[in-house]
Order: sequence, then C-alpha cells, then structure tokens
Amino acid sequence: MYTINIRNIRIYAHHGCLPEEALVGGDYIVNISIKGDIANAASDDILEETIDYVDVYKIVKHEMGIRSKLIEHVAKRISDNLRQAFTSITHLSVEVIKKNPPIGGEVDEVSVVIEN
Repeated sequence: MYTINIRNIRIYAHHGCLPEEALVGGDYIVNISIKGDIANAASDDILEETIDYVDVYKIVKHEMGIRSKLIEHVAKRISDNLRQAFTSITHLSVEVIKKNPPIGGEVDEVSVVIEN
C-alpha cells in the first residue's frame, strides 16, 4: 500500500456564512492524503498508473473556487470528486483549514477533516 500526501495547498477563497467573507475572502490550506495500490507505477515508472498529484491539485483548486458557506461542504465536494477521478483510492483524507476565522476571538485556524 502506498500513500501520496499533498500538503499545504494554499488557496484564497470566499467561503463562509458572513456576507463579508463572500466579498473579502480569506486564506485556506488544504491537505490531502491518498492511500492506494500504485505498485505498478512505482515499479514501471509510468505516470498513468499512479494518482497524478497535478490532477489532484486541479480538483482541489476547482472545488475551492466554488463558494460555500461551510468548509465541511467544500471538503466533501473535494473528497467526492477525488474518489470519482481516481478509482484506485482505498483511503482518502481531506483537510480544509480556514486561516484567521471571524469568530470573535484569537484563533489561528479552524479545520474540517473528512476520512473515507
């Protein structure tokens, strides 16, 4: 079993329940961890036999560009689309981190993690 990690994907997006968040936007970080059987790619050195992290990034970027009120919703969309694009995934973890959330206190970030 192999694991592909794509960490600290930095994206500026407009998620959140407040109207100001839709206008101003904010900083987000997405972390992806994918487990799958990519042994053929490891031995054959053929890109088409692995989970291409360029395509993973494109899916993350696309879904982060679609405004949602909740980062839970964004994380689920990313998870669903990755599973659809890569049928060889056996386990997937998607973490969406919202930096400097407007919650009326000093908090660096909040995050949601979906594992399936």
